[in-house]
Amino acid sequence: MSAVIIDGKKVAAEMREKLAKEIEGLKAKGITPGLAVVLVGENPASKKYVASKEKTCGELGIKSLGYKMPETISQAELIKLIDDLNANPEVHGILVQLPLPKGLDSKAVMNRISPAKDVDGFGPDALGKLVLDEPGFVPCTPHGAMKMLESYGIDPAGKHAVVVGRSIIVGKPLAMLLLRKNATVTICHSRTRDLKAECLRADILCAAVGKARMITGDMVKEGAAVIDIGINVTPEGKIVGDVDFDAAKERAGHITPVPGGAGPMTIAMLMYNTVLSAKMSAGLALDF
Repeated sequence: MSAVIIDGKKVAAEMREKLAKEIEGLKAKGITPGLAVVLVGENPASKKYVASKEKTCGELGIKSLGYKMPETISQAELIKLIDDLNANPEVHGILVQLPLPKGLDSKAVMNRISPAKDVDGFGPDALGKLVLDEPGFVPCTPHGAMKMLESYGIDPAGKHAVVVGRSIIVGKPLAMLLLRKNATVTICHSRTRDLKAECLRADILCAAVGKARMITGDMVKEGAAVIDIGINVTPEGKIVGDVDFDAAKERAGHITPVPGGAGPMTIAMLMYNTVLSAKMSAGLALDF
C-alpha cells in the first residue's frame, strides 16, 4: 500500500492564510511587517529563491525591501548595509541569501544581524534559545518540517526519529525540535557506520544531506513518516530529493514529495518569522 503524501503546498497555504489575518491586524495598528532581502552577486539559484520570497511577501502584504549588491562589494560595505538595516525600524527581518561570493565572510555577516531581526534563525542567539527551549526564531526549514508532521497528525512523542545530516541550517535544529516534542533522536552523518540499519529503526526519518536519492526504499521502515528535505538536480534536469521517492512510498506510512514538500514550507515559515518579529516589536504574541 502506497504512503499518504504529505502535501507541503497545502500546509504552506494554510499557514499563509493564518498569517494574512495576522498581518491585517497589524496593519490596523499601523504596523506593516518588513523583510529586507540581501542578494550579493548573480548566482542563478539564489536569484530564483529571492524572487520566490519577494513574490510571497507581495501576496501576503509584507513589505519586501530588496538589496541586490554586486559581487565586488567589500566585507566592510556589506557589514555597513547590515548595520543600517538593523537600525531601520521599518525592517523586522533581515535575510542574507547564501552562499555569498568567495572572499566574503558569511559567518561574520550572519552574526552581524540583530538577534531581533534574525528571521532565518541561524545566529547564535536563535540557536542558543532553541537548545535552551526558550521562545525565539526557529530556522525555517526544520520548523516547516515539524509543521508538516503536526498537520498530518504525526506526534513525535515516544517515537524514534532519525535525522540524516548534521548541518546547522537543517539537521541540528531539526533534531532539537524533535527532542522538544519528546522523540528519541539519532543524528546520522558521513561517519555513521551502518546508515541503513540506523534508518530502518526510524519511525520518523528525515533526510537532509543534499545527495540525490541517497535514501533507498530498503532503508525505510514499514509505516515510517519520511520527511525529505533534499533538493537536487539530476543530470537530466529533474528536481529530486535525498530519498528515492518511488521506492520509499511503497514502504512509508507518510512521505513528502520533492518538489512540493519542504520547499513551500520553508518560505511560509520565513514569513511566519517575519510576522513574529513585527508582533514582538509591538509587544504582541503570535500563538500558532
